[in-house]
Amino acid sequence: MTQEFAIIDLFAGPGGLGEGFSQAGRAADAGMKIHLSVEMDDHAIQTLRLRAFLRSFDEFPQEYYDALNKGEPLPDWSELYPANWKLAEQEVKQRVLGGDGVFEELAVELDRARESHAGNTILIGGPPCQAYSLAGRSRNKGKADYVPEQDERHYLYREYVRILDRLNPAAFVMENVKGMLSSKVDGGGIFSRVLDDLEASGDGYRLLPLAKPTPEDGSRAEARSFLLRAEDHGVPQARHRVIILGVRKDIAERLHLNGSILGEPQPQVTVGEAITGMWQLRSGLSRQDSVDGWQKAVREQALAITNGIDIPDEVRAIARAIASANDLPDRRNSGWKGEKVPMPDHLQAWFSDERLRTTLHHETRGHIPGDLGRYMYSAAYTHVFKKAPKLIDFPEFLQPEHKNRGSGDFADRFRTQAADRPSTTVTSHISKDGHYFIHPDPKQCRSLTVREAARLQTFPDNYLFCGPRTKQYHQVGNAVPPYLAYQIATAVRQLLS
Repeated sequence: MTQEFAIIDLFAGPGGLGEGFSQAGRAADAGMKIHLSVEMDDHAIQTLRLRAFLRSFDEFPQEYYDALNKGEPLPDWSELYPANWKLAEQEVKQRVLGGDGVFEELAVELDRARESHAGNTILIGGPPCQAYSLAGRSRNKGKADYVPEQDERHYLYREYVRILDRLNPAAFVMENVKGMLSSKVDGGGIFSRVLDDLEASGDGYRLLPLAKPTPEDGSRAEARSFLLRAEDHGVPQARHRVIILGVRKDIAERLHLNGSILGEPQPQVTVGEAITGMWQLRSGLSRQDSVDGWQKAVREQALAITNGIDIPDEVRAIARAIASANDLPDRRNSGWKGEKVPMPDHLQAWFSDERLRTTLHHETRGHIPGDLGRYMYSAAYTHVFKKAPKLIDFPEFLQPEHKNRGSGDFADRFRTQAADRPSTTVTSHISKDGHYFIHPDPKQCRSLTVREAARLQTFPDNYLFCGPRTKQYHQVGNAVPPYLAYQIATAVRQLLS
């Protein structure tokens, strides 16, 4: 008889880890299902609750596709399917972990999950990373009154540990940024403390790296062994994250591990392969947007690059072709092309949904004319030289009017995602201006759409992010790639078998 495992998802964000574990749990004999998701953000909660509702069906309800395909608002699920919606509300809790009384409230649900599943539970999640990330630490250094020891975000992992200790699951997966490896508080490294606390929780855990062989002598793996490169596992993104798998000692004693848990690296998937087949779109203009106005601005920027000095010949040729092109994009959002496109098989199956007849969240931002020229130049330069230009590589007339542009702090201010390799790490910064996430096609002169970013993060095409576009970007950037989570979940379930 298949063991049924209840999954508890903490700091769930929009549900990247949960989506991977849920899909793995639906496989034959897997027997894993999300029991509880906890998140604090208003819009992420809406996204989580919708997805939990949809997963309560063997197949997503037709009304979901009817609304999406017609571009209409979703129906009131609480009226249409009250029992399913109530289950979703029970599964997804909006709580601030670490807040007064929150642990005591959740402890009741943790105990219920553990007892009803005979201890067969799995804890997943990633405590907030702002205090550990390199970018966050750089910002904090600029704050005159910043004291690391007083930043509660350094210690939010302890809330994860506290719940781990109470739940005592068969296994856990904790994710965080690479910067956790080097972050220091009170004069010492935070990561060794994290490992100590995780190891000692509950009945004790053996900590296992996912992509490196586990030490045969039973000792703890070295810190960098817990660093996982998403691009080595079929994800079209160079995302390097600390992911710790813990297996309860009574189970770990029976394991015979040989090689890495996730297996050998897979061929890398490129940006071009991930976003292939999507409509070409134009960006908008920040002011007085129109098709004619945008196309006129693009041609003016292309002519300026064509006639500029210190322009590489190959880049000049691309700009000249754009200046005279009669097929510039004319739409800012897209429907569904309805054609099969070349894409790695694993992603084709992962992304596609034959019932979906539209492309969700594929709508562009507006940009100022000067940025159109910078985006065009960056994309053309990246196509020619196979790397994005530094700010110093831009001609003077395309330099942004920033007083501190020569400081060196903004060398990568405009970064195109090259079509022929995995993208750089998709982060929540994509919600701000898009300068770090320029589309590889010079003709489109724009940043990536939410759906393109979601493709790089491997969210299925039928995954709907709730809230305004800025919040959708933020959710996508904060997530764990679901396809990576799916592989982790599959490996964890095999270990527990």
